Amino acid sequence: MNQVSQVFEKYLQYVKRFSRYKNPDAVRQVREHQLTEFELCVLGNLCPETAEEAVAMVPSLKTKGRAHSDQAIEKMLNDLSLVKRFE
Repeated sequence: MNQVSQVFEKYLQYVKRFSRYKNPDAVRQVREHQLTEFELCVLGNLCPETAEEAVAMVPSLKTKGRAHSDQAIEKMLNDLSLVKRFE
C-alpha cells in the first residue's frame, strides 16, 4: 500500500509540474471551440503556432462538415496560448 502512495505522489508531482492549463475558467473557454477530446489534447500538448501546423497535426480540423477556416483555427491557437502556463 505504501508503494502505491509513493507512485501516486510522484505521478501527482509530475502532473503539477508539466500542467500547462491550470485555470478552470480558461479551460472552459477553450472547450467552447467544440473540439473533440483528441483534438484538444493534441493541440494543447504540441502547441502548434500556425493554422497550417495545427491542420498537419490534426487533419480533422478541416474535414468535411466541420471545416474551420484558417482564421478560426488561428483564434483557437491564440486562445490556447493565452491560457497556457509554463513553470
